[in-house]
Amino acid sequence: MLDNAIRSNRLPAAPGVGYKPQHFQQILDHAHPVAWLEIHAENYMGDGGRPLAQLRHLSEQFPISVHGVGLSIGGETPLDPDHLARLKHLVGWLNPASFSEHLAWSTHDSHFLNDLLPLPYTDATLDRVCEHIDQVQEVVGRQMLLENPSSYLAFEESTWSEPDFLREIARRTGCGLLLDVNNVFVSATNLDFSPQGYIDAYPLDKVGEIHLGGHDEDEDDHGRPLLIDSHGREVVDPVWTLLDYALDQSGPQPILIEWDTDVPDWPVLRAEADRAQAALDRVPA
Repeated sequence: MLDNAIRSNRLPAAPGVGYKPQHFQQILDHAHPVAWLEIHAENYMGDGGRPLAQLRHLSEQFPISVHGVGLSIGGETPLDPDHLARLKHLVGWLNPASFSEHLAWSTHDSHFLNDLLPLPYTDATLDRVCEHIDQVQEVVGRQMLLENPSSYLAFEESTWSEPDFLREIARRTGCGLLLDVNNVFVSATNLDFSPQGYIDAYPLDKVGEIHLGGHDEDEDDHGRPLLIDSHGREVVDPVWTLLDYALDQSGPQPILIEWDTDVPDWPVLRAEADRAQAALDRVPA
């Protein structure tokens, strides 16, 4: 269980974007309404160079969220101590406002897989995920937020619903949650459940950050819609509507626009942040 003394600061309830180096100068000159930035931890675990110099400069002007993609929180093997040490070093000097990871696994034996893979929601998996989160929070010395996945299949052996699974993890470990609204929409479409019902069941009181991103549309082998969480285009209207539904219940939250492939020019990304600000402006006081 996380000690209250090492809980992280909260990000502002305002729009943020995933930082891309090609936008460095435009962020400095024309950031509004963007109030904070996210980086992927694994891109900044080296020593020195322009990327770290730029990040240090940005961190003096913007709250930073560190989003990990390589810890393999749901993996069956122990967490990589070298990866944890590099993460601790990054978090130590950067002192971010938020640190998050995924409810997923991406390692097998000594191999790293370039995907965030799903896991069954069982008691055994719950114990393993909680053990890993406790270890991470102890090493980095702060609270971690855990992100709900985008799903393309469901496991027959699962005995927990995803919202209840996440609620229990947060209760046992003291971690917070990162609600990815696009992931909810993708999973609901692929697995045929109500995205609003998912939000109703989700422990919104544990949320410290919300993510939005674009997805691609495809079909499965039976011709049914299949959505792929790609982060390569604008957020679609139904996801914005689902965001409104979540904010009506949670109140204002930090909202990140994720756009990691086919990255657009800064004005396009800033327009998505404008739309996130408009959603926050609609939240009842």
